[in-house]
Amino acid sequence: MNVFRLKKLSLSFGIILVFFFSIPIQAQTLSAVEILQRIDQNLSSESRVVNSKMIVHSRRTDRTIVSKTHAKGEDHSFTEYLAPAREKGTKMLKLGKKLWIYSPSTDRIIQISGHMLRQSVMGSDLSYEDLMDDKKLTTHYRAQVTRTDTLETRMCWILELTAKEADVSYYKRTLWVDKERFVPLRQELFAKSGTLLKRVDMNNYERIQGRWYPKKFIFKDMLKTGKGTEFIVNSIRFNVPIPGYIFSKAALRR
Repeated sequence: MNVFRLKKLSLSFGIILVFFFSIPIQAQTLSAVEILQRIDQNLSSESRVVNSKMIVHSRRTDRTIVSKTHAKGEDHSFTEYLAPAREKGTKMLKLGKKLWIYSPSTDRIIQISGHMLRQSVMGSDLSYEDLMDDKKLTTHYRAQVTRTDTLETRMCWILELTAKEADVSYYKRTLWVDKERFVPLRQELFAKSGTLLKRVDMNNYERIQGRWYPKKFIFKDMLKTGKGTEFIVNSIRFNVPIPGYIFSKAALRR
């Protein structure tokens, strides 16, 4: 083999090596903010309509609660419970930091605020804040990448999030973020004291309207015993027009 051909082969092999190794190197140079922005692009939207069911696992039995939610931005959300019969017709309205609940059995509207928003929803591992929260992470948290790890055979960045302001449900969050799809596979939610409050596993991701979105969330309140609560998304539509009257107190009694 002559010298010219040998040099040509060496150059070609070198180009291949550069191309092969450049992909993970570029991925690793993404900042925590850029990763967080990609997560928000997948999980957040201007509006959404969600049909879901919540399976509450208790010591003696499991309960399934079916609901439909209309939401717009971070501050407007309206949920109606469709089943079981005991909960059917119960409605929740969130406007900003205020939450109202309508009970058809008493025909009363009750406002829930302050620390009461952290109470369990129907005996589940979700609080009212959890159920109606859709804040953009980039808006409310600072982030840093602390390490990499593997979860469910997926390579992940581990992101540590710290709240920018006091008015958030959880002061700190740890996220396991899928490097390929830019979605969290797990979240650990902490109080300001450092106490681990909840763990959320997010799986059954599907490609919906050009984004990756989890069809199943498993919430576990770390401060109480139990198997946790499954929140399953049966269907979801993003960026759809929602009539303004839905986000009104009058809609609670309709």
